[in-house]
Amino acid sequence: MTATVALGPLYRADAPRCAELERLLFPGDDPWSAQAFRDAVTSGQLYLAARAGDELVGYAGLAVVAGLPMAEAEVHTIGVDPAWQGHGIGRALLDGLLAVADELRATVFLEVRTDNEPARTLYESTGFTVVGVRKRYYRPSMADAYTMRRERAGRQDVADR
Repeated sequence: MTATVALGPLYRADAPRCAELERLLFPGDDPWSAQAFRDAVTSGQLYLAARAGDELVGYAGLAVVAGLPMAEAEVHTIGVDPAWQGHGIGRALLDGLLAVADELRATVFLEVRTDNEPARTLYESTGFTVVGVRKRYYRPSMADAYTMRRERAGRQDVADR
């Protein structure tokens, strides 16, 4: 892959391609539909696209679920075209989401399949820790998910004071 990948906003027009990638990435579960992506993009939350030229090769979304002073956010989705995985696109998308969360000083949560070692490793490398397990979270596969949390930027635990 020699094309430069650029991050920018995800658009409603990207929804069919996102749904196509979802079917490739999450075949045993309930992948998001094009309509789900259109709804997400127009929800006012942060949705990013990774593009190699005109081709959408990745996407990610973050929802702010609680405002200041105790802001919370959830990573809703991250997906990278299998042909483009291993090139840092997922990390770049996650970093883009986390930069916004850090501006809000938000604690960030996400769910990840317990058997998705590459994703869990990525999340742990950016400060997420496992805080729980959701049994049979993904449907229809009934796969379990870890709930992971990343503390808000600038937070000091009582033990650190």
